[in-house]
Amino acid sequence: MALTAFVAITASLVAFTHSTPLSLRDATNVSNAQTSLTLIYQNNLNGSDDKNHVGALILDAVSQANAASACASLNEKLLPKSTLQKYKIDFVYALSYQDYAEYFNTSSSFYIDNGVVTADGQLNFASTSAHGKQKLPVLCTQSANNGTPSAGPVTGSQITVASGGNNFVGYRNQKSFRFLGIPYADTPQRWKYSSLYSKKGQTIKATAYGSQCAQGGSGSEDCLFLNIQTPYVPQAGSQKNLRPVLFWIHGGGFTGGSGADSLSDGGNLASKEDIVVVSINYRLSTLGFLAIPGTDISGNFGIADQVVALDWVIANIASFGGDPRQITIMGGSAGAGSVRTLLGSPQVIGKYQGAVAVSNLGGGVTLGLNGDYGTTYSAYYTVNQSYSVAGSQIFSAASCTSGDLSAQIACLKQVPALQLVSYPTVARYVVQDGKYVNTPNLILSTRNASTAHIPVIFGTTRNDGASFSTYPKTPISSHLQGLQVALGINSAWAQRVIDSKLFPFYDTGNLTLDSFNVSQRIATDKTFRCIDQATVYAGSSTGAFEKAYYYQFERTINGYDPNNLGGPANNDPRSPYFRFHGAELPWIFGTLGQIREPADLYSVQLVSSYFASFVKTGSPNPDPEYLRVRGYDRVAEAVRKTGSWGVVKGERGEIRLFDYPGARSGFVDVEQCKWLGYGLDYYLKGGK
Repeated sequence: MALTAFVAITASLVAFTHSTPLSLRDATNVSNAQTSLTLIYQNNLNGSDDKNHVGALILDAVSQANAASACASLNEKLLPKSTLQKYKIDFVYALSYQDYAEYFNTSSSFYIDNGVVTADGQLNFASTSAHGKQKLPVLCTQSANNGTPSAGPVTGSQITVASGGNNFVGYRNQKSFRFLGIPYADTPQRWKYSSLYSKKGQTIKATAYGSQCAQGGSGSEDCLFLNIQTPYVPQAGSQKNLRPVLFWIHGGGFTGGSGADSLSDGGNLASKEDIVVVSINYRLSTLGFLAIPGTDISGNFGIADQVVALDWVIANIASFGGDPRQITIMGGSAGAGSVRTLLGSPQVIGKYQGAVAVSNLGGGVTLGLNGDYGTTYSAYYTVNQSYSVAGSQIFSAASCTSGDLSAQIACLKQVPALQLVSYPTVARYVVQDGKYVNTPNLILSTRNASTAHIPVIFGTTRNDGASFSTYPKTPISSHLQGLQVALGINSAWAQRVIDSKLFPFYDTGNLTLDSFNVSQRIATDKTFRCIDQATVYAGSSTGAFEKAYYYQFERTINGYDPNNLGGPANNDPRSPYFRFHGAELPWIFGTLGQIREPADLYSVQLVSSYFASFVKTGSPNPDPEYLRVRGYDRVAEAVRKTGSWGVVKGERGEIRLFDYPGARSGFVDVEQCKWLGYGLDYYLKGGK
């Protein structure tokens, strides 16, 4: 096969949609016109150990005479026998997996430099003469060896993929093929629903993240980009061997965040678990959620963006190695609230096959409060309600109060985006708009057409509420006072908490900390745990969900810590510490940057396997043979010790406690949740 058959010469394609033109050297990009490309890397998720491992590229079968030119078309060479021998264990596992997955019908034989290698529990080498003119897949070197999320393209690492009438120029690093900053929608008009990217004949430079959506003094309204990280690029037009897709929706309270967060970078999952990871931006704050009664500004523009992004993925992801019929939506915090919204959205049900809500917020009227911070993530305002708590204040802050409503809206449209999202009050509420959301909450009291009947996972960190309670700035004089300060409740309700004896006070000699410990437990229950446990209990009891799983993180690092409480003493995870909101991302995505003890790494390997298995099969229980073939011995050991992660069934649960090896448990704080008004039957009673 000629070298030119593998290379896309694109010197004339120098007009890019959101970046500067490429140099002449970089304009010659490898394409998938004649072969699929598979990037293999035996990933143990220990970033500090990356330097001790190498990967390789696998190309489709060719004759031995064309093997070297096939690698040269990638700016690589045939993989030397010496490299395979030096990294023998890595390649035994990586190549044996290719046979296990039935990606190549070759008895696991591959052309290498001056020979052939076969993986069969070990590496067996043979001369090329033994294979004559047989066509075999090709193993090439992989010289792009920087796997950090910030690693950009190096010389020769770029690749062009055609999809939807456009060319996308991405690149590979040590872990995956990366296509960043892809515009999935046309530049949105303010307070109009977005629409799929409509330009054709474009060459889009997808080697750097696009702008984040306007927030906190930075970002842009032209921000509807997504990112793809994949271990596999199929031959152009092929539908073979497509991988399951994880569609990630970032958190940030619907006012911040982006799909470029390094903690949710998909490279490690792509290489370790052989799945495609997509992350997205969506409009935030007032630009994404303003709702005005009596107008066509009906809110949920950020939710609509998520739907458009999902539509783009369904239409295009096969070109990047992903299976559009096997998509799991997943999000954390506000992203989990988005997942919950999409589970009940008539615009999107049927477009995904699984859902994971990571620390979804809920809550409601409790402890004498008129509401709770988390309420609107699970119970949706009407347009009128949203306007009353945010809309009129936004018009006042912008000094857009003169004339009739149309004049006021015209005034508001002229306010700079960054100014608009920086007002003291912003719109950040999912609303019942009648199009994307048409129910007050997710319907779980019966099996129904309004709720996606699919497998789901919900769960929390152990101390999610510690991130949403106020630690007293000065030492308190009584537990009663501590509850009032931390939870924002009056003395009567604080006394009721104490009198209930359901949240016992443990005296360690530090009254302020001990009282806060009670407060954060209550905040965790009323804002996270009770609602989410009730969700999976109701959804599994009525059959609204096909099946449901639940977890709680017992081991984390960092997270959202507004009170600056810090981690465990001496950085020892066996010491008491808070498992904060948002601290679970390194475990889900395998992006842990600090290893305090071996169990940190082992637990990350385990938990990422649970979630990836769910993406692949709808069950979080990894196939034991898969774990054996891939060499994931620590994961297999933990699974053997703790047994299968069972579905939620009945009032006990079960739930999975994430640690290493982890443990099985029943629902937590069931009696406390009932006292707070969010018992397991909360949604069976219609969420009231």
